[in-house]
Amino acid sequence: MADFSYKPTLTGDLVTLRPVVEGDVDALLPMFADPEVMRLTGSHGRFGEGELREWYGSRGERDDRLDLAVVERATGRVVGEAVLNEWDPGNESCAFRICFAPEGIGRGLGTEATRLIVGHAFEGLGLYRVWLEVYAFNPRARRAYEKAGFTAEGVLRGALLWEGERVDATVMSVLAPEWAERGRVGKV
Repeated sequence: MADFSYKPTLTGDLVTLRPVVEGDVDALLPMFADPEVMRLTGSHGRFGEGELREWYGSRGERDDRLDLAVVERATGRVVGEAVLNEWDPGNESCAFRICFAPEGIGRGLGTEATRLIVGHAFEGLGLYRVWLEVYAFNPRARRAYEKAGFTAEGVLRGALLWEGERVDATVMSVLAPEWAERGRVGKV
């Protein structure tokens, strides 16, 4: 099993995933400024442009996570990010998250980006399990994850406190044999 020091470029029909760099911050800023995106991801923090430049500028140096920019092929514009993190080498697993600026939402870009990066986790990195959490108020994301092969495992009750209300999070995962059985490995 490889670590996350290799930063691939993955290409599909609609998107290309490539290593994220500091120069992508301008395109990603709307993601951090949009209240609905922040709600759907459960992001309480507000980040300044300087913090974001430092963060994204350092992603290429990390060998414990993989941060890729989602580039829309038709326009060449960065519209989001796809990330493998919380790597657990002893158990051959990691977490997955994806986020888009408002302009990238609802056009199938996330579905393809998910298939590309999760396929890389299994085929390129030799992982056995990829997992995520999705909040109860984000059924569109849950449907997209199910479409990509993720299965609900359980509920983290009251996992998020959002504007005074507790929100459940569903833990979902996909295993390498399931991914291969669905014909996802090497395909989008």
